[in-house]
Amino acid sequence: MMARRAHDPRRGDGLSPTDPRLLGNPLDFLHGDHMREREICVMLDRIAAAESPDPDAAAHAAGFLAEELPLHFADEEEDLFPLLRQRCEPEDDIERALARLSADHVHAGAETPDLVRLLRLVAEGDAGLTPEDRSLLTRYASHARRHLILENAIVLPLARARLTRRDLDRMRMAMLHRRGLDRLIGGLGC
Repeated sequence: MMARRAHDPRRGDGLSPTDPRLLGNPLDFLHGDHMREREICVMLDRIAAAESPDPDAAAHAAGFLAEELPLHFADEEEDLFPLLRQRCEPEDDIERALARLSADHVHAGAETPDLVRLLRLVAEGDAGLTPEDRSLLTRYASHARRHLILENAIVLPLARARLTRRDLDRMRMAMLHRRGLDRLIGGLGC
């Protein structure tokens, strides 16, 4: 019999937006976003494979891609990546990883609007998925998973090792501001 893993409340359920209280440590928040994006990839694969895709799942995935993912990319491009460039040592070879991730962000940014339109049509019950649509969904999910592996295995561990408390404070404030939460900072326990 397999042991059940205890639910870690910091990880969220993957279905709800990342808990803003995780911004107490912005790297935990980014990791939470990564876990959420993994769940969205699972949804995209299910939608692609389903004879009759779930409209609620399609609406949920479209909302994430249109509203949350751009904020996450900005968190990385405007806050995390520049700080890593400042703090990492030459032996970390961070520039190659960051260049790859930035290129992935550009690629995702170019594909995401078409994907969101498709998912919204599915959510409204107005689209039967063509083989090309199904391929777009699975390709996007596969690409996102490879991206997340690089972020979780290399970038976040280096950030945890190299960034200072001051760096994290600066990141947190920028991320709060980006979400319009900076005025609520006292209520978030950040």
